[in-house]
Amino acid sequence: MRIMAKEFQSVDLRDRNSFHVVQHASRLVEFETTEELRAIFAAGIPPRWTVLAGGNNILFTQDYDGVLLTPVSQQIRIVADDGDRVRVRVDAGVEWDDLVGWAVEHDLWGIENLSLIPGKAGAAPVQNIGAYGREAKDVIERVEMYCVESDSMLTLDAAHCEFGYRESVFKHELKGRVIITAIEIALSRTPQPHLGYGDVEREVEARGGASLRNIREAIIAIRRTKLPDTAELGNAGSFFKNPVVDLAVADRLKAQWPDMPLYPTAEAGKAKLAAGWLIDRAGMKGFRDGRVGVHERQALVLVNLGGATGAEVLALARKVQAAVREKFGVEIDTEVNIL
Repeated sequence: MRIMAKEFQSVDLRDRNSFHVVQHASRLVEFETTEELRAIFAAGIPPRWTVLAGGNNILFTQDYDGVLLTPVSQQIRIVADDGDRVRVRVDAGVEWDDLVGWAVEHDLWGIENLSLIPGKAGAAPVQNIGAYGREAKDVIERVEMYCVESDSMLTLDAAHCEFGYRESVFKHELKGRVIITAIEIALSRTPQPHLGYGDVEREVEARGGASLRNIREAIIAIRRTKLPDTAELGNAGSFFKNPVVDLAVADRLKAQWPDMPLYPTAEAGKAKLAAGWLIDRAGMKGFRDGRVGVHERQALVLVNLGGATGAEVLALARKVQAAVREKFGVEIDTEVNIL
């Protein structure tokens, strides 16, 4: 039985971040239980700390001189079942795609479109991860967390998580104040296929129709054709967010570039542009600069071609942003957490 957290000193982070950049952390602690987490802060709050979960949405540009906290708890359990609606509690350390696979195996609908997104379940609400027309906020009911300042466990309902496009309260007011320990999601036994995004419907039909397994397999196949495997090419998936602009700006750009994709948003008077399209049309898709580059099949993805530093990746990101700004007058923000 595990009774204490596992601690590492002066730890090499190369295999703990998907960019595989070589940086070190002064201290890294893997925790499983709330008691272990409390013990870490018992002697006082470290001057600098952050959560490093799967390392799939982070770019280290220098050594980290604080404490990195990594959840390793792995439990998935059903906490309520009314016959159709099923509530599931998921520990923060569960791999997100393992959770999706578990849901499909149990014939539960709701997260199949989020297949093959790298990272841990505890990170899902922070970024409000999304793909192919679905987001984590569509299923998250509540988030369990440890409050560092008060040394207490809290539960936040989804209505108070301030979810938006790649946004949440955990990136703002609660950043550096809480550590997510588990999430609770609501899934359904009633088929709810969402196929209206990209090539999903075609790929699903090619597999025989809209079953949970077919949708998952289709999403995985699509992602694998577009996104590089982090084991082979260091990357953090989509490095940039799709920009949300005023409708007037979107209409002006659409008039100039009729083939430019436009997507609706929940915010009135706004439209979402496709950052990948903007990067491509700015001439940066497939661009290489020494040991870093923009992926040739997906312009949202920056890659470590071998031996690159975080600073080199960040410098490339700034070049991509500048190219888009110069051609379209649009700012594209980074999705990746930069340390």
